[in-house]
Amino acid sequence: MTVTALLLHLASFDPAPLFALSLFPYLAFLWWGWKSGRFPRLALIGFGVTLLFVAVTIAAALVAEAQYGRQLADVDALHGGAESLLTVSNLLVLLGFSGMATRQEEPSE
Repeated sequence: MTVTALLLHLASFDPAPLFALSLFPYLAFLWWGWKSGRFPRLALIGFGVTLLFVAVTIAAALVAEAQYGRQLADVDALHGGAESLLTVSNLLVLLGFSGMATRQEEPSE
């Protein structure tokens, strides 16, 4: 198989099933994170908001296609709104872990 044929074959591959399957390991990670007690609560909430981001992004993509006949990346208001949730989730994860690091650096007297 030539490189061109391989690339054409890969280009025709629909990644949607892989996306759906990727939710299972992520849900297992969240479950383990809650059960282990090793993660800061705020960081786990941030990881949970990432799932909300995924759901909102899917809904926004459907609205962009139905209302505007375009993909989500071409409808700035919908795309920006969905991406803002990713920013919020990343901020929550950052604040959660930075708070944990601060608590570990404090002397325990």
